[in-house]
Amino acid sequence: MKKYFEMTCEEREAELADLRKKYDDLKKQGLNLDMSRGKPSSGQLDLSMDMLTQNPYALIRTRKGTDVRNYGELAGVDEAKELFADILGLKMENVIMGGQSSLNLMYDMIIKAMVFGVLGGSKPWGQQGEIKFLCPVPGYDRHFKICESFGIKMINIPMTPEGPRMDMVREYVENDASVKGIWCVPKYSNPEGYTYSAETVEAFAALKPAADDFRIFWDNAYIVHGFRPVDDELVNIFDCCKKYGSENMVYEFFSTSKITFSGAGVAVFAASAENVNYLLKQMGVQTIGYDKINQLRHVKFFRSADGVRAHMKKHAEFLRPRFNCALAALKDGIGPLDIGEWTNPNGGYFISYNGLPGTAKRCVQLCKEAGVTLTGAGAAFPYGIDPEDKNIRIAPTYPTVEQLAGCMKVFCICQRIAALEVLSK
Repeated sequence: MKKYFEMTCEEREAELADLRKKYDDLKKQGLNLDMSRGKPSSGQLDLSMDMLTQNPYALIRTRKGTDVRNYGELAGVDEAKELFADILGLKMENVIMGGQSSLNLMYDMIIKAMVFGVLGGSKPWGQQGEIKFLCPVPGYDRHFKICESFGIKMINIPMTPEGPRMDMVREYVENDASVKGIWCVPKYSNPEGYTYSAETVEAFAALKPAADDFRIFWDNAYIVHGFRPVDDELVNIFDCCKKYGSENMVYEFFSTSKITFSGAGVAVFAASAENVNYLLKQMGVQTIGYDKINQLRHVKFFRSADGVRAHMKKHAEFLRPRFNCALAALKDGIGPLDIGEWTNPNGGYFISYNGLPGTAKRCVQLCKEAGVTLTGAGAAFPYGIDPEDKNIRIAPTYPTVEQLAGCMKVFCICQRIAALEVLSK
């Protein structure tokens, strides 16, 4: 297969005409396939169904005798805090159990900072005029939507396979007091699947912010979500922070949304003991406690952190063939043409694809017209604006392998059409 850059104008025109014919044939199939979000498949959700068949009378009391059907235990039941602290490499006193959504916890922490300020801060963020957040890109669209909803100015920080460009992070954080935070997905980042290197984590811990109220939002959503034989290793940021006395700088988040049930899991907030105590005082006005029955249900089902890891090996059996399918399609359908590149992660839920500049929106539009829904072009950037219009987040987890093969066939043809159209201008 000849590379598109090496073709003559006539060869490109002939190739484009052939691809458009294939595209029209695909449209006639009436496809209706969805790769827009990183959702677990039905088979993955089935893995946790036994959690719902546990003896309900075994879920009434904690080991210290608390009746979980009643009020109390604002920070969550001890058994749940211990289990998830173990996964995160922390202690029980560093953990607050939330509801079913870590995104909700992140949103809530932003609200609290805006209205009340953070521990050690001089005044609430909302009283300081324009404030800014650093946003590694491409990144998680829902992080950016939170900032956008509060009018927080977002600054793009390019990602590398080692993590965000730490020279840029350091320059902004240590010289601009209006920079109040940074979003991070440190393991199997969304969407590229990168894991921050030990040097990057150390650099975060060593930051000396110009602001007295700067926070790292450490969204550790995929800490146990490897699906290859070799799992990436992520250094514990709190261990690094102890060297610099910067433990209060980090807010960590985690949930079981892609472990048990996306709509009925449990969420976790982790921070220094000082931050936890400070925030519990605010939470005590907001709620009397989250769903302790669900917390205990998860503990009884998993029994230990090793039980969670064993469960995730079952998830890997669903994820691995889907990623293999998508990656093989890209290798065969795009690779020989030299018109795009993509990540090959060891875990997480996404593949990040970069085509030629000016092709992403066109590719997504063509796919939609052919019956395949992708994440919107630009979604992985603040304000939905990809400066080069080249990045597309591929989410291969939800369709069946057969459906995914069809999705990727459409994607490759659409990407080739978009590339040829750009090259013909």
